[in-house]
Amino acid sequence: MPEWSCLVTGAGGFLGQRIIRLLAQEKEVQEIRALFRSFTPKHREELSKLQTKAKVTVLKGDILDVQCLRRACQGVSVVIHTAASLDIFGAIPRQTILDINLKGTQLLLDACVEASVPVFIYSSTVSVAGPNSYKEIIQNGCEEENHESRWSHPYPYSKKMAEKAVLAASGRSLRDGGTLHTCALRLPFIYGEGSQHISYVVNRALKNNGILDSFAKFSVINPVFVSNAAWAHILAARGLQDPNKAPNIQGQFYYISDETPYQSYNDLYYTLSKDWGLRLDSSWSLPLPMLYWLAFLLETVSFLLRPIYNYRPPFNRYLVIVLNNVFTFSYKKSQRDLGYEPPVSWEEAREKTSQ
Repeated sequence: MPEWSCLVTGAGGFLGQRIIRLLAQEKEVQEIRALFRSFTPKHREELSKLQTKAKVTVLKGDILDVQCLRRACQGVSVVIHTAASLDIFGAIPRQTILDINLKGTQLLLDACVEASVPVFIYSSTVSVAGPNSYKEIIQNGCEEENHESRWSHPYPYSKKMAEKAVLAASGRSLRDGGTLHTCALRLPFIYGEGSQHISYVVNRALKNNGILDSFAKFSVINPVFVSNAAWAHILAARGLQDPNKAPNIQGQFYYISDETPYQSYNDLYYTLSKDWGLRLDSSWSLPLPMLYWLAFLLETVSFLLRPIYNYRPPFNRYLVIVLNNVFTFSYKKSQRDLGYEPPVSWEEAREKTSQ
């Protein structure tokens, strides 16, 4: 493969940082551009530790800044787009999420066309496929089944529409006469060292006498270790630049997971933290249907109070369902087309995350 260069958006994020580390190990990569919205001394320190012959360029800018995106894309071979606003609690205004996740993706695609960037890889999510109900069960789902979220909640809706835009853009003519090739990687819950979400869960437990929350005990999921998720992006970048592999990959989406055992969110948190004395909550909890309708009642109260008071419920129906569902997917298609095999085993992933 000839030399290539790569722009990573969301470079300061949990996944983006790991993708940059793996890009630094690619022999053919001559430049890595890291686009940050806010660049901290910690980020600078992390980048300085990279052992790479590639030039590492730090770009501070916003995914909604058209001029910034055009400059960032100029002269690169591949764009890996991980920047996103992830919110399932309802804490961020709807329009902000739509702007970042959907409009930002559309602007970045346009910038790639203007700068003649031939490869675009989108970090999508299994949330674009559902779940739509706590009664819905999907086990070892696959791409051919075309599951689709029907939620109007801003996170799954914006990610779904952004993914559609990315896949529809495959085949667009570039300014230099070339062709844009795109694909999307649908990622489940990502865990690993430095996960802010797992740190949040553990800190809540520490404040509660070492007892982990039991809100997500009805789920069955297949999460992915962060390094394995990042590796899939590297393989997609290689594949879309390979004339022999690209025709099978372009315009496609792929579910990405690994050998992490299927389990509930609660069991995952417990497995990762039990060495440190944390334990599951054994007390009685509301049945799932009652939780759902309680969430509906709280949302109704929030709606009625909106003209006089901005009440944000502690949980909502979307949160109840997404954290309490049987929702697992096979990664066989990514094995076939991308050559994806998770490089980090479950045992190693568990040990690294736990430490």
